[in-house]
Amino acid sequence: MNKYELGTWNLKGLVANPKSHAFEKQIQLVERKAKQFEKIKSKLNPKISSKKFIEILHELEELDEKMSIIGGYASLTYSGDTQSDEATSLLTRMTKLGSEISNRTLFFDLWWKRGIDEKNAKRLIKDSGELSGYLKYKRLVAKYSLSEPEERIINTLDVTGSTALIKLYDKITNAFEYVVKIEGKKRKLTREQLSTYVRSTKSKTREKAYKELLSKFSKNKGVLGEIYQNVVLNWKDEGIEIRGFASPISIRNIANDVDDKTINSLLTVCKKNAPIFQNFFIQKAKMLGLKKLRRYDLYAPATSKIKEKNYPYDKSVKLVFESLEKFSPQLSTFAKKVFIEKHVDSSIRQGKRDGAFCSTLAPKITPYVLVNFAGKSKDVFTVAHELGHAVHNMAASDKSILVSDAPLPLAETASTFSELLLYDNLSDKISADEKKIMLSEKIDDLYATIMRQSFFTLFEIEVHKQIAQSTTIEEISKAYSRNLKEQFGNSVDTSDDFALEWSCIPHFFHTPFYCYAYSFGNLLALSLFQRYKKEGQDFVPSYINILSAGGSKKPELLLDEYGIDIGSSRFWQDGFDYVHDQVKQLSALN
Repeated sequence: MNKYELGTWNLKGLVANPKSHAFEKQIQLVERKAKQFEKIKSKLNPKISSKKFIEILHELEELDEKMSIIGGYASLTYSGDTQSDEATSLLTRMTKLGSEISNRTLFFDLWWKRGIDEKNAKRLIKDSGELSGYLKYKRLVAKYSLSEPEERIINTLDVTGSTALIKLYDKITNAFEYVVKIEGKKRKLTREQLSTYVRSTKSKTREKAYKELLSKFSKNKGVLGEIYQNVVLNWKDEGIEIRGFASPISIRNIANDVDDKTINSLLTVCKKNAPIFQNFFIQKAKMLGLKKLRRYDLYAPATSKIKEKNYPYDKSVKLVFESLEKFSPQLSTFAKKVFIEKHVDSSIRQGKRDGAFCSTLAPKITPYVLVNFAGKSKDVFTVAHELGHAVHNMAASDKSILVSDAPLPLAETASTFSELLLYDNLSDKISADEKKIMLSEKIDDLYATIMRQSFFTLFEIEVHKQIAQSTTIEEISKAYSRNLKEQFGNSVDTSDDFALEWSCIPHFFHTPFYCYAYSFGNLLALSLFQRYKKEGQDFVPSYINILSAGGSKKPELLLDEYGIDIGSSRFWQDGFDYVHDQVKQLSALN
């Protein structure tokens, strides 16, 4: 049996040598194909034959794949060593090339959206096979598109408008330097470093970390609040007044290819189930020896008196394989292939990117996985999570690159499901103390990815209405305080300094209403897992078919084929029933 060791990935299957003539030829081929594709412009007309139209789509697929390979190589190389000048230079060059290729092919996208009548569009969609959903979606979005000159004006003004405002927010907040006195020593920290102290075992350290973070944003609340209000007004003016979307959140829903009704149902069920997590926070306070949690204590390790177990890398990888194998040998085979082809970068080293990700460059290329493995239980679950993404992409490897990636709300399904399988596998093999640590961390994570994100979205819905009718920074902060009160009830004390926490959340500025995608993906995986527990192995083929669809079908339509109605509150409630059961299990261990 193979022994898995920490190491770096092998990228030679993408580019043998970035300094070689062969690599330059790869780049030249992409540029040549883009020029050839531009010649199609003169052949486009509404009466184009289905055969010719499909040929054009195949050319677009080929160009996308070739660009993705060389661009992906640059991105992966940079992730492996962010301090390398060569890697940085190559990434900059490939980003520029990618933008140029995108501009050269833009004409075809605009023609499909606006240059063809409905009758001929339906004819071509009918003959397009797996790409029909993709083409329908493009036509749907076209309803909110403007003329080419108008789109150009908006793109031009965005550079000095909303995009500039967001850059200004980043420039101001990324320049913040946090100074905290810990154990008698003053430390200058970045926000990333400061966030580790939020999870300290010491109550005073957690409080100091939060107060330092929030005080920096409070001192700058005037300018940050002004930036936010203008970002929101720009979202409304362009999205609703000019493009004609029904509501601020509809802009994001249509981008995610989901119905307003589905997201309303999701958010309503999340709001209704807040008491499940409130019960958990009451338990957690007892575990920490506190009468009541303060907001400062939310992410405190609840079992600091129990020594956490270390997991060797080899054992961890095999545990993940084993949990997938029990569910589906096919998915386990997919996961093993990632390791067989040496597409994993797992060691911790200076200059390597933080965190973890899975990158799929083309449907037929085995995904690449990056983790920073330190041997903690959370690292084992990170391996399961990223391999979940990998098996999702491999299940859809027979799809076109245009539709192989799942839409954002479905993108976390397999990753979260993979973690649930691992937990199910481990829970019978570990001691009660280990289970307490793992379960507490798991519920913390479920709170952060489901409840917190849904309440973020509920806050955005309220505050976008407020700002549209003219408001103040104080009123925005009052709305956020009300949101926290509704979320925590009487289970957590929230001090006044958290009223400004909204200004610390980059998603509110960068991508309004993005956050519900986390709630959607995680709750969907929990609901599917509940179905698996009821149906057993009979559920497996349906699950694999859902993964193998990639992004070829609208989420509601795809899931409806398997008797899953994501517009109904009952479906989302199944996910919360699972969370409720986990909280009860933790209570039994205390």
